[in-house]
Amino acid sequence: MPVDLNSDLGESFGAWRMGDDTSMLAVVTSANVACGFHAGDPAGILETLRAAAARGVAVGAHVSYPDRVGFGRRNMDPTSRELIGDVIYQIAALQGLAKVAGTCVRYVKPHGALYNTIAHDERQAADVISAMVALDPRLALLALAGSPLVAWARARGLRVVTEAFADRAYLPDGALVSRREPGAVLTDPDQIAQRMLRLVQTGEIMATDGRWIRLQADSICVHGDSPDAVSVARSVRTCLDKAGITLEPFARSPEA
Repeated sequence: MPVDLNSDLGESFGAWRMGDDTSMLAVVTSANVACGFHAGDPAGILETLRAAAARGVAVGAHVSYPDRVGFGRRNMDPTSRELIGDVIYQIAALQGLAKVAGTCVRYVKPHGALYNTIAHDERQAADVISAMVALDPRLALLALAGSPLVAWARARGLRVVTEAFADRAYLPDGALVSRREPGAVLTDPDQIAQRMLRLVQTGEIMATDGRWIRLQADSICVHGDSPDAVSVARSVRTCLDKAGITLEPFARSPEA
C-alpha cells in the first residue's frame, strides 16, 4: 500500500526562520502548514503554499491553540465556543491563502499540545471535529494512530488518516513520550529510516521498554523543526524507495 510522508511547515515568522521548507518540500508528499496561531506569518505561509503547489505536495491546515510564545506546545483549556471558533478561523484563513497560491486545503492536522490533548480528551476532540464538520466535512483528519480520536472522528463521518512519528519515541501504550523527557526526540537518520521501514512492512514499532507494539499508520511525520529534519526525511524516503514502497499524498482535493 502507498505511504504518505508529511512534515510541519510554514512555521517561520518575519526574520525568524524555522526549518527549511524548500528542501523539505522536495522530499515529503504532504505539508502540514501553520495557520498563524502557533507560528507563521501570512506572507511566509503564502510562500510555503506556493512552493507546495509547485511541487505537487498536498496541503493540510496545521491548527493550534493560540500560543505563539510556547510554539503551541503548552496545554490549554479553552471553552468549546472558543476552540470551535479558533479551528474554523485557522482553516478558513489557510483556505484563502491556498486558493491564491494555486492549491487547496485537503486535510487538518492539529499541532502540538492540541494534537496530544484531543487524542484522548473527548470534549476538545468533539470541538475540533465539530469545527471541521461545520466548515467542510470533506476534509480529512490526520490523527495519532491507535488513539480514541480515530473512532470519535469516524463516528461523525470524517475521513481519518492515522499517522506515526518517525522522530519520536513511543510508550508501550502507543502514546508519544513527552518532549520534556530525555530521548523523546530521535535524531539518527539511519536508525529512524530503518524504524519506519519496519513499521511500514510489519505494522510494528519499538516502544521505550524494548517491546514491539502494533501501530497501523498510513502517514509518517518528520517534524520540520527537529535537528537535521531534512536529512531525516531524506533518509526515510530513500529507505522506503529502495524497498519498493510507493510514497504519495493520502488526501485528494475536496473539490475532486
